[in-house]
This record gives sequence, structure tokens and C-alpha cells, in this order.
Amino acid sequence: MVSKFSTRPSSRRSRSPTRHHSSGGKRSTPLSSPSPVKAAITRSVRSCRRRLAKLFSRLAVLGCASPSPHKRGFRRLSSTPTKPLLLPSTPTVTAAAARLPPPSFPEKKTVFLDLDETLVHSRTDSPLDRYDFAVHPSIDGRVVPFYVLKRPGADELLRAAAAVFEVVVFTAGLREYASLVLDRLDPAGELIAHRLYRDSCREMEGRLVKDLAGVGRALDRAVLVDDNPNAYVLQPDNALRVTPFSDDLGDRELSKVMKFFEVAALFEDMRDAVAYYRSEFGGHKPQPV
Repeated sequence: MVSKFSTRPSSRRSRSPTRHHSSGGKRSTPLSSPSPVKAAITRSVRSCRRRLAKLFSRLAVLGCASPSPHKRGFRRLSSTPTKPLLLPSTPTVTAAAARLPPPSFPEKKTVFLDLDETLVHSRTDSPLDRYDFAVHPSIDGRVVPFYVLKRPGADELLRAAAAVFEVVVFTAGLREYASLVLDRLDPAGELIAHRLYRDSCREMEGRLVKDLAGVGRALDRAVLVDDNPNAYVLQPDNALRVTPFSDDLGDRELSKVMKFFEVAALFEDMRDAVAYYRSEFGGHKPQPV
């Protein structure tokens, strides 16, 4: 095959790149230049490759951003941390008990007395065969008559408690009704130091609870006398349970409570007094709720 380049030396220096041998320093045969057609084809192939690469890159991005609705692939999760799921505590407690002012006589311990079915029994539908008095509160714009029967020994209990303790009546009854009843039980306002009504109870899973820890009295110096176990579910060791009263005029439950008052005077911690009374006198133990 005949070479396209002459082997004779030219008077001008060739522009083609040359190779030099380190040993002889002689100029070697010039490198062959590619054919113009071949070079054009090479440039076309490279250009096509670049275009195809860009096209595939764009298709890949579009495929990640807009996945086909017919395919259920994985979705990239956001890197922003999410808040942990907060489960409601058990028990769930809402509302807040009213805080009592400091006691007028700090040396006295506090007795919290329930009202309905503990000190009195009331009904609205018809008068009892025997009742002590009636009150007529206005509730939701309507006057409602309540016929009230005092539990045997209620007056004596209030006087005995007031002589030694700070007496607080803590009732789940409505203020409109209960305040009128307490006015009749303590007309001079000398026996009951404070009054707490339904709005001072806490709601726990649909039940009204009397939380002694939130009313401003130390638990070791407080006792709750109540017929309803739901009322003292938060502090069962501070509870002296009595049987519910309806209309039994031979009921003597409050005489047992006055006996507890005598026991409580021997203890610094009222919870110890409650535990001792239950063990020695067969007091009602807290029942599971």
C-alpha cells in the first residue's frame, strides 16, 4: 500500500507531532493523522453519547420525582424529625382542684367531709316520708326543690370535728344546691371552715375525684370521710370510708367516725391513724374501683 505521506525530508518543519528516541536523538517517522471522514464520525458518536447520557439522566430524575401510579415503590422519608406520639397518661386527669387558703390554725389537722350520702340524703322527685328541710336552688334557669334528710349524728359530728380539726366540706354536688344545704347545717358559719364543690373535683375517666394533693393541705395531716370509693382513688390511704346513707333513721355510722377522731389524736400522720383504725375497729377498707 502506498503511503499518503512522503518519506523524503521536507524543507519545512512538519506540523505533525513527532517521537524522539532518548538514545539517538533522531526524529522518527511522523504519526499518521486521522482521516477527515473518520474524525467526523468520531465527533458524531461522542456527541450522540453525550446526548444519550443527558437524556437518561433526565429520565432517571423524572422517574424518582413522579413515580408511576401503577407501581407502588418506596417513598423517600423526610429527614425532618417528627414529634413522638404522646400517649395519654393513665389515669387521665382534667380540671384543677381549688387551692384552699392557709389554715387559720396551723396546728390543727384537716378533716374533709363529703355531703350527700355521708352527712345528708336528698331527693327531688317527691318529698321523703320524713325530711328535715327543703332547699330550692336555681339550676340552669329552673328552680329545683330538694328535700333533705340529715343523717343521724350529723350535727354532733360537725361539732366534734370543729373542736379538734379544721373542717372542710368537699362535695361533688353543684354549688347552687350544696351551698344552701350547708347554710342549713352550719347557719352561724362557725363549724365549717371551707367549702369545696363539684368545680373543685377532678374528672378522671368520667368519674369525679377529690384530689387532696391539690387543695393546699399536707397529706399526712388530712383525712377524707366519704361513701364513694371513686372520690378517693388518688389517695386511698387518706380515706375513711362510710356506708352510704339514704333514709335509715337507725344508722350509727357517724358514731364510728367520731371514734376515729379520738384515734387520730394519737398519731402525727393521719394515714397511720386510718390504717390503725381499719385494723383495730374494722373500718371499711378501700374497695377496688
